[in-house]
Amino acid sequence: MAEWRKSTRSANASACVEVAIGIGIRDSKAPAAHVEVGAAAWTAFLAGVTRER
Repeated sequence: MAEWRKSTRSANASACVEVAIGIGIRDSKAPAAHVEVGAAAWTAFLAGVTRER
C-alpha cells in the first residue's frame, strides 16, 4: 500500500494535494483517483517550485 503524504503546511485541511513516491498525486477530497507522475517530471516540478521561492 502506498504512503500518501501531504504538506506539513496543510495542517488538517481537507482540500489538499497528496503525493506518493512512485505513484503520483491525488486530491485529498477524491482519494480513489490519482494522476501518475514519473520521476523526471516530479524532479522538474520540485526544481521549478524551489526556484520560485
